[in-house]
Amino acid sequence: MIIIEHEKSKNYMNKKIILGSAGGAPTESVYNSLKISEDKEEIIGIGADKLELAQSDIKKKYLVPLASSQNYIKTINNIIENEEPGFLHFQNDLEIYKLSKNRSSINNFNKLFYFPPHSDIENCSFKYSSYKKFLEAGIKVPKNMLIINYEDLIEAFKILTKEHKEIWLRSNTIGGGGKGSLKTSNIEFAKNWIDHHDGWGEFIAAELLSKDTVTWQSIWYEGELVLSQARKRYYWVHGNRAISGITGVTGVGEIYSDKDLDYLSIETIHSINKKPHGIYGVDFAYDFDGVPNPTEINAARFFTTINFFTECGVNFPEIYKNIFLYNKFPTFKDKFNPISKKSFWFRSMDKKPKLLDELKISEEVDEKYIY
Repeated sequence: MIIIEHEKSKNYMNKKIILGSAGGAPTESVYNSLKISEDKEEIIGIGADKLELAQSDIKKKYLVPLASSQNYIKTINNIIENEEPGFLHFQNDLEIYKLSKNRSSINNFNKLFYFPPHSDIENCSFKYSSYKKFLEAGIKVPKNMLIINYEDLIEAFKILTKEHKEIWLRSNTIGGGGKGSLKTSNIEFAKNWIDHHDGWGEFIAAELLSKDTVTWQSIWYEGELVLSQARKRYYWVHGNRAISGITGVTGVGEIYSDKDLDYLSIETIHSINKKPHGIYGVDFAYDFDGVPNPTEINAARFFTTINFFTECGVNFPEIYKNIFLYNKFPTFKDKFNPISKKSFWFRSMDKKPKLLDELKISEEVDEKYIY
């Protein structure tokens, strides 16, 4: 149980929150967490995809240009001027990068966004940059090689297949969901894959890791950790239909806790910034010796299933906006993994997510099979 101590004041009246990419699963997860907040701020959605925007449960919505559009920043400023919000939050990597890079052109940026410094977003947006930061800090990571040309690819296969026959390819550009990822032992297939994506100079070849993955989600304020929670992933939804096995959509998540992982996560974030501020989510993949290796940090946004934590009693989005809007901080017995009950979050297409604990799973599933 989290106890948040504060006194109500007039500052709580009529606050507006704008959420980007409304209708998309990552934003709707944040919205579902914010709408149960006791402060009941007005929430406004914006998005560039009309069909996606129409699906959002948010009542008031604006259709905006794509983040890559020349009119994007101007449109954001117009909405800010029109709505006079107290807080803006985005869940799309490209939007976050564009907003961060143009923060000097956005009206009252520092009073409206709870963002890490742009240097953090820059390093975290491009995976090879963060890899070099991890490596410089002495953190165990899979060897990564930037693939500029075919000769680099040949060299990558020579170096990276000494222990395992396959290598891991992924895009170094902005975007989540395992963008451009591929596991292969065939150099010609790898070449054709990069050709298909027009990806020479934008792909990384990496040493292969196991399928076991964990995400460590955290909120920081001016260098101080506010709270953190780890979540293990069992599989990706429809992973068997993706060439890499990764779809970016977690099928089953499990509440997870490991002190060594906590310390490693902090060390990983500190390799990017000694005084972190905002949201940082560290993705880990375990090597074949069972050692977690950081593969990337997602800065300024929550992972898609953040409402999993909310349903378990720890509302990250609410705590995040309370810090920014009201200088209201939570108190914890422990800032690491405050969710103590082992719970699972089940997701699939066209179904509402379901929260179950181990006992409930046993009750739901009859293990007496008839042959």
